[in-house]
Amino acid sequence: MTATTLLVIFSTVLGLAVGSFLNVVVWRLPRGEKLTSPPSACPRCQHSIRWHDNVPVVGWLLLRGRCRDCSEPIAARYPLVEASTAIAFGVTAAVIGAETRLIWALPAFLYLAAISIALTLIDLDTQTLPNRIVLPSVVVGAALLAIASAGTGNWGAFAGALAGGAALFVFYFIIALVQPRGMGMGDVKLAAVLGLYLGWLGWGVVAVGAFAAFLLGGVFAIALLIIRRAGRRTAIPFGPWMIAGAWVGIAFGSQLWNGYMVATGLA
Repeated sequence: MTATTLLVIFSTVLGLAVGSFLNVVVWRLPRGEKLTSPPSACPRCQHSIRWHDNVPVVGWLLLRGRCRDCSEPIAARYPLVEASTAIAFGVTAAVIGAETRLIWALPAFLYLAAISIALTLIDLDTQTLPNRIVLPSVVVGAALLAIASAGTGNWGAFAGALAGGAALFVFYFIIALVQPRGMGMGDVKLAAVLGLYLGWLGWGVVAVGAFAAFLLGGVFAIALLIIRRAGRRTAIPFGPWMIAGAWVGIAFGSQLWNGYMVATGLA
């Protein structure tokens, strides 16, 4: 068994545990509740959930999606979040683990995967991007990327991260000033976080990630208008599309940017 395979397995199992915690974050944080107490309990009968019923995915399956004490249905969203986080962690580890020079960046991108899932769900539920996640993520993201740059010896990438974070923050801030009804300050602060990661990978990745966010969000909005699920004044959370666009940039940004440069004769 190769080191990369072991890394993927470890990251996937870690993702299951993190996904279980993200369920707590997504439910409690928007309500202003503590994340560590009280212990998780059934909202109907208030019985505390037993530790073996809290095992990610498996617990829900063994309970057949119902509370052990009162048979209240347990939303399928819980195991789906856990499984999605595990898959996201595993794929991230597989991609980064394939390139030895990027292995130092794995903690940074696993952290980004975790907050991406939490912020997407919270924004879809409440149309907010909580400062309790976004603001610390600027510091945590910068610190983890600094460690990655120290490990790889590429401090130019860290300078790019700081510049990318600043550039996207300013770009979104200008949009928010011009169109305050279409862009919230939560989006502006999130742009700084995403810009750090995109900038660490290069300016072409920043361009692709930023463009992809507006492209994906625009296509989704047009689709809702066509099927009459939204009107011109309907508020649509943009945070999930910023995050999706950033991951498009992370996964395909270099290839897409190089292809664009060649196609336009700029390379």
